[in-house]
Amino acid sequence: MPYIKQEDRARLDKIVQQMQEAGITANGDLNYLLYAFCKRHVSPSYNNYKNFIGELNQCATEIERRILAPYEDEKIQENGDV
Repeated sequence: MPYIKQEDRARLDKIVQQMQEAGITANGDLNYLLYAFCKRHVSPSYNNYKNFIGELNQCATEIERRILAPYEDEKIQENGDV
């Protein structure tokens, strides 16, 4: 995942906080937001769409690596492996 500079995070963290306050969840809300952002703000070109999709894929990979995998390891310890 591309780690952004500390000074750039505060600006983006405000948006994350606003999303939380608005009750945005991963049950369709987030999908709508990302799609709408792409449709309205990504300049139409194959490369731009490819880059946007790449960002989404890398985010999913980072969630799996840093959040989901440790959670699964914790549950294996609690419940035993297959």
